[in-house]
Amino acid sequence: MNSVAHQPPQIARANGIDLCYEIFGDADAEPMLLIMGLGAQMIHWDDDFCRQLAARGFRVIRFDNRDIGKSSKLSGGNRLTPLELLKLRFLKIPVAAPYKLRDMAQDVIGLMDVLGIKSAHVVGASMGGMIAQEIAISFPQRVRSLTSIMSTTGNPKVPPPTREASAVLMAPPPATKEEYFARFAQTWKILRAGSFPQDEALDRARAERTFERGLNPAGVGRQLRAILASGSRKERLASVKAPTLVIHGTVDPLVRPEGGKDTAASIPGAKLLMIEGMGHALPIPMWPQIIDAIDKHAHGAAAKAA
Repeated sequence: MNSVAHQPPQIARANGIDLCYEIFGDADAEPMLLIMGLGAQMIHWDDDFCRQLAARGFRVIRFDNRDIGKSSKLSGGNRLTPLELLKLRFLKIPVAAPYKLRDMAQDVIGLMDVLGIKSAHVVGASMGGMIAQEIAISFPQRVRSLTSIMSTTGNPKVPPPTREASAVLMAPPPATKEEYFARFAQTWKILRAGSFPQDEALDRARAERTFERGLNPAGVGRQLRAILASGSRKERLASVKAPTLVIHGTVDPLVRPEGGKDTAASIPGAKLLMIEGMGHALPIPMWPQIIDAIDKHAHGAAAKAA
């Protein structure tokens, strides 16, 4: 593996808040923004995953969303209750939220402005995919290509998470460091939906790094509220002009495979890649397939635009 240029984490003042970001790859390479999911710090885009993408000719930028990791912590919004979820599902009573996905999309645009990036390849996973979709809808001129991974449109007709995956989402925060490490391993075992020894061997180190960068359970709650309060993007996705790739696992327990299919069906000309045996995670054995697909899609979009 060639060593690629790497800038250590820095803080940018964007959209009125501080965002912690990190860059892999050459300054003149095609910019690619990686947006992580609910309660997930930027390091969930694994260092080696970022390096491998950078080695394909991209300037890879990962960052902590608001309310997570080293980015600004906001306030307000109590822990989500099962009653609110029931009201949303059956009575269509919206969930209250201190901010929505549109605000998180504006954070990304603010970060691009600080970095002097007019347009970029935008790659989002899970909630990050929802934010990426929102950017493609609301700020079309800023998106060279869109890749939405294990995400959905917010369409309420998409099947809900499995009971096990829902329990992970709604579990109260761990009380101690050791409990956090145990929960981390258990959560990823459920979300990966299968046996991935390479990843399981890294769970402890990944949990330690996440813990050291700082947890913010209240922030995760606000992010969840943002998703639920933002409603469906399905109709608006019809306006997306950016070349779009949708990647989804066939056994995703959290955002069901139908979520990816619905996303691809809602965006004109979108390509759909279903990865056999992939759950709600980016396991190491599946990186080659995922990185190849992102690389081919983004470089293909760049060649067409040239």
